[in-house]
Amino acid sequence: PLTSPPSKETMSHRKFEAPRHGNLGFLPKKRTKHHHGRCRSFPKDKDTSAAPHLTAFRGYKAGMTHVVRGVDRPGALMHKREVVDAVTILETPPMVVVGVVGYVETPRGLRTLTTVFAEHLSDEFKRRCYKNWYRSKRKAYTKYAKKWSEDGGKDIEAQLDRIAKFCTVVRVIAHTQVKKLNLRLKKAHTMEIQVNGGADARAKVDFAKSLFEKEVTVDSVFAKDENIDVIGVTKGKGYEGVTARWGVTRLPRKTHRGLRKVACIGSWHPARVSTTVARAGQDGYFHRTELNKKIYRIGKKGDKASCQTDADLTEKSITPMGGFVKYGEINEDWVMLKGAVVGVKKRSLVMRKSMMVHSSRKHLETIDIKFVDTSSKLGHGRFQTAEEKAKFLGPLASKQK
Repeated sequence: PLTSPPSKETMSHRKFEAPRHGNLGFLPKKRTKHHHGRCRSFPKDKDTSAAPHLTAFRGYKAGMTHVVRGVDRPGALMHKREVVDAVTILETPPMVVVGVVGYVETPRGLRTLTTVFAEHLSDEFKRRCYKNWYRSKRKAYTKYAKKWSEDGGKDIEAQLDRIAKFCTVVRVIAHTQVKKLNLRLKKAHTMEIQVNGGADARAKVDFAKSLFEKEVTVDSVFAKDENIDVIGVTKGKGYEGVTARWGVTRLPRKTHRGLRKVACIGSWHPARVSTTVARAGQDGYFHRTELNKKIYRIGKKGDKASCQTDADLTEKSITPMGGFVKYGEINEDWVMLKGAVVGVKKRSLVMRKSMMVHSSRKHLETIDIKFVDTSSKLGHGRFQTAEEKAKFLGPLASKQK
């Protein structure tokens, strides 16, 4: 009799053959409370020989474009070839440092010892302290500011000395300058940024105090070719079914009462629905941290030739024809990151120095950009600059009036 040979592909374990849909590590899937991204941890502060430096910065997502770059990775298939990479542009106006916080280490984690604020605070920072600015008396920090002039600022110095003496972790309080952006925002986004480096806490405190009321630019925190982590809130999708939310397989076409469902939500007993079963509910607007986004380029405010390269000598800035869709023009400093980042346009994102030491060639590669695309993102853009378009179209009747 003809018998089929025993198949080699016997099932080893059902969990390997049919793994569950969706990761349970991200439960509960609910809307975040931290709407502007939150640094839950900062890089380890090991190197005492390094100068004191900040470890994070805040930017605003403008949109995406693409670049052509040469690959320099010996041994790789694409070595010495050109590739097209999708890149995201974040607008990063300078941040202003307005305070310093000292933390002491306790068995239950960090505890705030004391906070010192600068003498002069801008209105956009003070607005963050109020629910209703125009009805308020706007007296925030008016009494506190007198401490700087009373007794030659003895009380302020005493608090800074306390931080230097007792604290192991020093962080500055900094805020963004949203008035420099065209976002119709007036309240600054504030955050704590850890100070790493320096021989001891005193060096960190002196560094933080030297930054009071000063602008900190993004190129003083990050450098080109650095790998950073991006922290933010994903695009909200509202109430979604199991197929979109968990990626479960659709049921056969003829299924009664719908097919984008989970067929069995559990056994009779235990007479409860397990937490591991995919259910419909909120999707998106989750707080997420994405690691290792490479910085391809950092652009400066007012640089009309920030997207000029050796291969493309056209003088052009990063804003594409017609502006970034749903964002507009970029008139401040900006950062170009490889790939996509979380969130919608205009969303505020935290960029943080990487938590790990990089060793792979992919992470250590020097990026050589040959071309940056600045054609319109609204349709199928044909022209890189307005001059190129005018040259191609010739004299237009609308321009002759």
